[in-house]
Amino acid sequence: MAHFWRVCNNHTITARLLRRIVAGLKNARKTEVVLLGVFTLAGASACQKQHPPSQDSAVTTGASSAESIQEAERLYRERADLMKVREAIVQLRHAQLRDGGNYDIAWRLAKCNYYLGSHNANEGEKENAFREGIEAGKLAVTLQDRKPDGHFWLGANYGGSAETSTLAGLAEVEDIKREMEIVIKLDEKYEGGSAYMVLGQTFLEAPLLLGGDREKAVKYLEKGLRLGPKNALLRAHLAEAYLAVNRKEEARREIDAIFKMKPDPDYLPEYDDAVALARKLQAKLK
Repeated sequence: MAHFWRVCNNHTITARLLRRIVAGLKNARKTEVVLLGVFTLAGASACQKQHPPSQDSAVTTGASSAESIQEAERLYRERADLMKVREAIVQLRHAQLRDGGNYDIAWRLAKCNYYLGSHNANEGEKENAFREGIEAGKLAVTLQDRKPDGHFWLGANYGGSAETSTLAGLAEVEDIKREMEIVIKLDEKYEGGSAYMVLGQTFLEAPLLLGGDREKAVKYLEKGLRLGPKNALLRAHLAEAYLAVNRKEEARREIDAIFKMKPDPDYLPEYDDAVALARKLQAKLK
């Protein structure tokens, strides 16, 4: 920290002013964000003089929030390549340092982290992604409580965290349910009825002592499918739930429907996930 104050004293922002800013903040998390933001701004001119940025870094540091969001969305469309997701996260982190109160940055950061965590074989990176996703989701909900995006991706990251840790799972089942129930109240068609899918998965996978209920899982997933008939991943999880309650013919029907579907170009990675799950279920049926 002493080094930080010395660096700032070498630029136009004084340590005395920074201490006043920090003293006026009640929340330690906000302090961290402000310090990081001021440090970035204070050091920017010197860094640019000594080390001219590459074309990519110039776009990242000089772009507006809207431009950063647009670039992150472009990268996210190529999310089958996890490196693109990591790049999108970097874009959004930089944008958040400049514009910490931007809801659209926060919920997208939660979304990207969820995808990175849920498709990652590295346990350490997986856990870190879900952790950052939860923090971004909480910020999004704080900024805009009456919009579904923050609640959905916060709940999704809670679910991912619950899968990686037994202790987290015990603590977060109710959190998942709460966030998805809020999404349903705000917009039950959000992401093709995916809030019902997450609730269905939660009731399907949670132990009985934590409220697990396979029949209830089927009902949630069936309701979601009525809202999002083109949601291939929801259909795959419904097949999984049917198989869990020994409704094999219904499971076969959903599996066959997945293979016959024309995938939505915007959701090709999710369709591929659905096909992979359907093939596993198909093998169990045989």
